[in-house]
Amino acid sequence: MTEFCQQNLAGARFERVNLRGAAFTRVYLNDTRMHAVDFTGARIRGALFNRSDLRGIELVDVEINGVIENVVVNGVDIAPLIDAELNRRMPERAKMRPEDPDGFREAWAVLERLWAGTVARARTFPEEALHRGVDEEWSFIQTLRHLNFVSAGWVGRMVLCEAAPWHRWDLPWDEAPGWDGIPWDREARPPLDEVLAVRRERQAMVRRVMESLTDERLGSRVTRTEPGWPQAENFPLKECLHSVLHEEWEHRLFAERDLHTLEKEI
Repeated sequence: MTEFCQQNLAGARFERVNLRGAAFTRVYLNDTRMHAVDFTGARIRGALFNRSDLRGIELVDVEINGVIENVVVNGVDIAPLIDAELNRRMPERAKMRPEDPDGFREAWAVLERLWAGTVARARTFPEEALHRGVDEEWSFIQTLRHLNFVSAGWVGRMVLCEAAPWHRWDLPWDEAPGWDGIPWDREARPPLDEVLAVRRERQAMVRRVMESLTDERLGSRVTRTEPGWPQAENFPLKECLHSVLHEEWEHRLFAERDLHTLEKEI
C-alpha cells in the first residue's frame, strides 16, 4: 500500500487511477476538478462542499446529514423544503431559532425536558453500551462530553468571558485542529454519572444566561481573540446561543437514533 503523508500534491493530475478503498484524512481538495469519478460506497464525514458545483450526478440510495443551505437540485432550492418537512415532523424544532429573550428561554426549557427523557432512556442500558459507538459515530457518553464542550465554549468562554471554562472530560469535534490547554481525549471512558454531573453544571450555566437575557444583551456582540476556541471578534451574542441550541437539538436526535440501534443489539 502506497502512503502519501505530509506531501504537497497541489495541481497533481490523476487519470485512470484506481483509488478504491483509499483513505483520505485532513486532505485539501479545494477547487479540484473531477470528471467521470465513481463514489459508489464512499463514506464522507466532516467535509466541506461550500460553493461546489456538481453536474451530471446520480444520487441513488444516498443519506446526507448536515447543514444544508442554498442547495439547488435540478433548479430547486431544497433547503427550505427540508426545513419545512423537519418542522412538520418535529414542531418543537421550529423553536430552536428564536429571536427574542422569551424565545431563547422557551427553547432551552424544551431542550432540557427532551434531554431528561433521553438520559432516562439511556440509564436503562448497561453502562458498557453507553460507551459503544454505532456506525463509527460517538457513543452516548461521548455525545454528552461534546455538548459539555460546546456549552463551555460558546457560553462559558464567549458569553461569560471565562478564560478556561473546560473540564477534563470535555470533547471537541473529531476534525478540530486541537488547542493548547483544551482537553481532548476521545478514548477516555469516564463513568456516566461523572459526565452527567458536569452536564448539570453546564445546563445550569446556560439556563442562568437565558433567564437573564434582555433585548439589549441579546443584541450585543462579543470578542475573544486569545488562542483557543471559539475565537471571534465582534461576534453576535445571539449566534453564540443559537450554536448551543443547534448542537443540543441535533445531537439529541443522533443519540436517540443510536440508542434505538443499541436497543436491538442488547
